[in-house]
Amino acid sequence: MERKIDKFYIKWKNDLLRKPLLLFGPKQIGKTFSVLNFGKKEYKNIVYFNTTNNLQIKELFLKERSTEKIILNLSLLSGETILKEDTLIIFDNVVDNTIIKGLKIFGSEHSKYHIIAITSRREKLKEFKGEELQFKSMTELDFEEYLWACNEKSLSELIRESFFKHKTCPFHKVALDHFQSYLQTGGMPEVIKASLEGKDVNQIDAIKQKIIDVYTSEIAINKTLIDIPRGIEVFNSIPFQLQKENKKFQYGLMGTGKRAKEYDTTINFLVDNQIVYRSFKIKNIKSPLSSCKEKDSFKLYLPDDGILYSMLHINYKQFVLDEKIKETLYENHIAKTLVEGNYSLFYYQSEGKAEVNFVVQNRNGQILPIEITTKTNSKAKSLSVFMKKFTVLEGYRITENNFSTKKDIRYIPIYAVFCLNNMIY
Repeated sequence: MERKIDKFYIKWKNDLLRKPLLLFGPKQIGKTFSVLNFGKKEYKNIVYFNTTNNLQIKELFLKERSTEKIILNLSLLSGETILKEDTLIIFDNVVDNTIIKGLKIFGSEHSKYHIIAITSRREKLKEFKGEELQFKSMTELDFEEYLWACNEKSLSELIRESFFKHKTCPFHKVALDHFQSYLQTGGMPEVIKASLEGKDVNQIDAIKQKIIDVYTSEIAINKTLIDIPRGIEVFNSIPFQLQKENKKFQYGLMGTGKRAKEYDTTINFLVDNQIVYRSFKIKNIKSPLSSCKEKDSFKLYLPDDGILYSMLHINYKQFVLDEKIKETLYENHIAKTLVEGNYSLFYYQSEGKAEVNFVVQNRNGQILPIEITTKTNSKAKSLSVFMKKFTVLEGYRITENNFSTKKDIRYIPIYAVFCLNNMIY
């Protein structure tokens, strides 16, 4: 499957000041496959090491501080010749800081060796921010990549053209149908592959359940998480939290007597490792938006629409007919798409009931308010009130209808949310 990150890999390879790359993201999103595919296309050979319980690799980086000696030993361990500029060295499933520290040597010396380390433990990287390493985040397939996988690249280009030229999409119904399918499968490569191969609903559900089990296992095996049961509690409660009228995360929904301070560490761990996404409430607008957030009021979202679809335990008829379920899935989709575009998430709520689902800020400082409009709340006015109150010049309403513009509000079909990520600059 073609991925957007493929272009980044090429840029990284050709960078004259290239450093070892640390690629991080949740499990099952295709990190390893994408790196191996890049290596096969761009290098004479690949040297791959799975670092899970690999004591030889750990001991090597503990003992050696010379890049040439490390390369010599890696060559012996792999049985492969490692060539400067022409071999891609891959360290997969990295969870040990010893290996990351060892890779810094290659970055500090501007080495000619090309190295990528892959991890699903984002919190492992916090202490290594510096000039010796390069970091890149990866997520599951977004809707545009899904269209590519369905051989609908021309449709994705039409959607982009409609978004940037402010005109209707001539294949609106086709795009909406594809999007409804995407909400059911989500962006996990294995699920999409099974769907495109014609696997039935039960087979696809089994694959998604396996992925859900991987996520909960990732919580359970992590030694830095003090309270594992609480981590699983939070993860499993999100579908129910998002179905409430007020989608603010409520601890009491997980049981009587649950308190915020008992879950702070757990939720921070889940957010840091992209197992869940968080949106903070704001009641005022000033730059940066992070200065307005209320730390104790937030919503949590899942990083994949297909996982949420399965955890809601719904069938296709419910999905099509129940507007509240559809709105839940749409809101989660917008959240995870904006995170993929490197936006920080916030939502606005006034002292009354007025709410704007998402408020984000691009790197130019522009405030972008985003409101979801469905059949059940088609006359929502919170966005207009918000824009007038805070003198915001442009807003977005996400609908099931085609592209249009009314006054200062742009109406964007739900399938085109990925286009908003080009507004970050």
